[in-house]
Amino acid sequence: MNIIQSTNEYDALLKDNQSVFVDFYADWCGPCKMVGPLVEELSKEYTDIKFVKVNVDNTPDIAQRYGIMSIPTLIAFKNGEIAGSIVGFQPKEALAALAEKTR
Repeated sequence: MNIIQSTNEYDALLKDNQSVFVDFYADWCGPCKMVGPLVEELSKEYTDIKFVKVNVDNTPDIAQRYGIMSIPTLIAFKNGEIAGSIVGFQPKEALAALAEKTR
């Protein structure tokens, strides 16, 4: 799963992909470490969706764009628009339901 390194890379990703699932996280975040493997599993099951991670410490401008105050925050995009989001650790089934919103 790709980790976004810049705002330009992120903007291009949203523009060029119909279905995108973004995991906003930080390396020091315990719940982020718990949800990360679940998102990785989903990325292998939903091959038609582009799954990426955004480190809020390295690219805070992207996180600020969505008013992210807590992590992990997971946002599903369909055609560049927010289709749904989840804040905090959730079971895989809830993450899968969010991924379905991008279709």
